[in-house]
Amino acid sequence: FLYPSSPQEEEDSAMQNIVTEKRAEESHRQDSADLLIFILLLTLTILTIWLFKHRRFRFLHETGLAMIYGLIVGVILRYAVHVPRDVGTASMGCFVNISPATLLVNISGKFYEYTLKGEISANLVNDVQDNEMLRKVTFDPEVFFNILLPPIIFHAGYSLKRRHFFRNMGSILAYAFVGTVISCFVIGLLMYGCVMLMKQFSQLGGDFFFTDCLFYGAIVSATDPVTVLAIFHELQVDADMYALLFGESVLNDAVAVVLSSSIVAYQPQGDNSHTFEVMALLKSFGMFLGVFSGSFSLGVATGVVTALISFFTKLRDFQLLETALFFLMSWSTFLLAEACGFTGVVAVLFCGITQAHYTFNNLSPESQDRTKQLFELLNFLAENFIFSYMGLTLFTFQNHIFNPMFIVGAFLAVFVGRAANIYPLSFLLNLGRRYKIRSNFQHMMMFAGLRGAMTFALSIRDTATFARQMMFSTNLLVVFFTVWVCGGGTTQMLSCQRIRYGFPNEADLLLCVCLNRVGVDSDQDNSMGLADGSERRSTKQESAWLFRIWYNFDHNYLKPILTHSGPPLTTTLPPCCGPVARLLTSPQAIENECQLKDDDSDLILTDGDINLSYGDITVSTDAMGAHTNSGRSFSGTATSDDLDRELAYGDHELVMRGTRLVLPMDDSEPPFSDSIRNLRM
Repeated sequence: FLYPSSPQEEEDSAMQNIVTEKRAEESHRQDSADLLIFILLLTLTILTIWLFKHRRFRFLHETGLAMIYGLIVGVILRYAVHVPRDVGTASMGCFVNISPATLLVNISGKFYEYTLKGEISANLVNDVQDNEMLRKVTFDPEVFFNILLPPIIFHAGYSLKRRHFFRNMGSILAYAFVGTVISCFVIGLLMYGCVMLMKQFSQLGGDFFFTDCLFYGAIVSATDPVTVLAIFHELQVDADMYALLFGESVLNDAVAVVLSSSIVAYQPQGDNSHTFEVMALLKSFGMFLGVFSGSFSLGVATGVVTALISFFTKLRDFQLLETALFFLMSWSTFLLAEACGFTGVVAVLFCGITQAHYTFNNLSPESQDRTKQLFELLNFLAENFIFSYMGLTLFTFQNHIFNPMFIVGAFLAVFVGRAANIYPLSFLLNLGRRYKIRSNFQHMMMFAGLRGAMTFALSIRDTATFARQMMFSTNLLVVFFTVWVCGGGTTQMLSCQRIRYGFPNEADLLLCVCLNRVGVDSDQDNSMGLADGSERRSTKQESAWLFRIWYNFDHNYLKPILTHSGPPLTTTLPPCCGPVARLLTSPQAIENECQLKDDDSDLILTDGDINLSYGDITVSTDAMGAHTNSGRSFSGTATSDDLDRELAYGDHELVMRGTRLVLPMDDSEPPFSDSIRNLRM
């Protein structure tokens, strides 16, 4: 039986509804203002970037600039803008074993739901933060992992220049896997010594165990040399060094994520969860292998499924639907991996590589351009948003713990860990490399080990304990220093190490190639001399034997099944498999049988008739090494070694036994010495 409400109760209920609606409207306006702050930050960053590029100012990259603007806005929000909460605070006590995530409170006969925001120190109970704007601009850490990180990681895999990546694949894998593990344990051991020293001087205000030190070593080992790589690309620095740095940073982010998860999962038997136990260590190692391999398989599988969908359907006739499906399948890889207990970073990275290798060939030309531009834009906005937020959180985050001794120890450990990664591995790799990683390259790689978005995202994901809060505060300073100081000093470091940069543009370089091969005159030929013999690189000999095996299998079987490029299966499978081959071969593959559309084909060259053309200059050679030229009247000779070396460079077409190969210029490394640049002067 329901008693009728009194007029006073109805009036109170109506007033409460009005107040609730007013609060919802104010909250909406506040949220809009908060988002507007970040939009204005990005807009200001873009305009300043344009000014820097226009003035050729390279001492500060866009990410460092975004952090500076974030710092300025953080100072303003913290000390100049004050928006008090329109709510009262009531403190009541009750005894429970654990903190409930959701609390139902009975207030005057009405039930209200409250969610857990986090622990508050006992001395701050009566001084709860009352700046509403500071509270609103503090994002949920899951926003970074589920929204901002996927496009950054996917773009890294989707834009990977596989030619130089596979040419240095062994070295990249060594730096990314072995080097990251070495860096993690070196930093962890040094930080554990620092923590023990802090305890001796009574400088530690909470628990900090050895597993916490290893966890810190894992998250701070994730390099993000976006500043250095952007300057490398702009200055056209050595392509192999670019590939080593980019490949290492792409893979080592994935390794750092899985490694940190494995360290968190370390759980010995018994009450003390911080003792050493062999079985727990082996279990963590098994988890590392399982999570990484599972994430890798899931990412590749999603890419293959997308390739099959685009292969067996005619979505290319509807470019908008094609691009939308590609975008959703790529993004869902991250969420699917996280939902299955794997690591989304690893999955979406290898999904991007698979999409670029297979699905990209099935897309229409319009969708190919759209997907490239779409993920490039998302990567740019997400990365600059994260760096802006880094500057902002230095003043808006409420649980910072800055300990001078820990900060100094962290800086020393980071640089020692980077050195322990680069120099010993480079020495061991040079024992088996035909083209050595020179000492100036090693110094540059050591200097370019910046920390960035991944370190920040892993740090902010969990700030519940004293140790995690100290890690987060310290990592902010590490990121600031490496981006501003190391990133800003890239050009000076290149000059100090005498690393060449500023190669000629594509057209001038290719014209020099053709003129030098067919011979203009002896004086000009001498002025355009090649690099010494130690720097001559034969693409045919550079390809790793492992990659040759993979290439042959991929080119003959996987590419024809998953894409419209490559030779038809009717020519690669045995005659007994003729019906299956005809069923799986697309009409486009049969039509393009004589036109190989394979991005990796420039890595594998076979002996045979070669025809090189640029403009109205044509140089051809047969299997015996003889050559002819047509077009302009030039005379000269070209050896097979010269042509083989030339095939690795230039934006030109190569016709080989009826197969057309296109060698992209922006993937190439000019084989000339600095004297070529004088030709343009």
